[in-house]
Amino acid sequence: MRILLWHVHGAWSDGFLRGEHEYLIPADRGADLALPRGGARTVDPAALRETDVDIVVLQRVEELELAERLLGRRLGSELPAVFVEHNTPKERPVTERHFLAEQSDIPVVHVTHFNRLVWDCGRATTRVIEHGIPDPGPLYTGELPSLGLVVNEPVRRGRVTGTDLIPRFAEAAPIDCFGIDTDLLPAALELGEERLRVVGDLPTARLHRELARRRVYLHTVRWTSLGLSLLEAMHLAMPVLVFDTTEASRAVPPEAGAISADPDDLVRAARELIADPEEARRRGAAARSSVRERYGLERFHAEWDALLHDVVESATARRRRRSGPRPQLQDPSPARTTALLEGADR
Repeated sequence: MRILLWHVHGAWSDGFLRGEHEYLIPADRGADLALPRGGARTVDPAALRETDVDIVVLQRVEELELAERLLGRRLGSELPAVFVEHNTPKERPVTERHFLAEQSDIPVVHVTHFNRLVWDCGRATTRVIEHGIPDPGPLYTGELPSLGLVVNEPVRRGRVTGTDLIPRFAEAAPIDCFGIDTDLLPAALELGEERLRVVGDLPTARLHRELARRRVYLHTVRWTSLGLSLLEAMHLAMPVLVFDTTEASRAVPPEAGAISADPDDLVRAARELIADPEEARRRGAAARSSVRERYGLERFHAEWDALLHDVVESATARRRRRSGPRPQLQDPSPARTTALLEGADR
């Protein structure tokens, strides 16, 4: 298939774009996007109206209007589309109405079962396709007795990312922080370099190598679908400390590190694993085994291929029903024609 989508969530896209389709990524000329090798290529948005597209994969609210304007077709009724819902509701945890809730032509694909549970999607068809992670390999060394934390915009997002909890863990072990705008953390939390070190936003391959040097991965997020950085850390064979919220309990078995809604439990586990490298390594191996079984790329692509095929086939069938069969005209005999005309006159 020829699939149109925007490059929005880098980690999710890295897995999705490794499938066996042709992927068109709208981008301004000269844009430098890190696309995996294979069927993914950038396209000039202005050329899309003249480009054949089989289906559109939407990921942001504004993309619906944008895609229809660029393609010159209505999504759902004239061109198949799906919407990938990466996020939990932002305003109201269980009563928030999805923007596609009033229609039935564009399925909403949730990345976790928890997402589908809490979103009110109304009439929309919903599906769950759990994440698929490209395996970076078991890079874990754990040589640095610190906690590795990956988070984007932690000061702006605050309690959502559990930023207020970081000082409690910094009492157990130094924290090395990766991600966008993490340089704002030390001043916001009033933590010195001996407790909180900022590494910053690194390219994916380098992030994996550097993160794997830390003894334990710390995931402080309170309200998210399921952090891809968590799944990547488990692929690296890192032991993980995770708050038992949203989808975490489905992804993280207790033997992979520690999972609890009680911060004291996780702080205690942090101290234990920092002090016991062998136990940390054992739990990291369990994390890797578990995540590879549930969040591998083969399962991810098989489920997406089946869904894309179903959506395209269903859209074709709907168009046929809406247009209706063309009437079959017969060539009546002269006598029949005369009778019909006489009947019309009466």
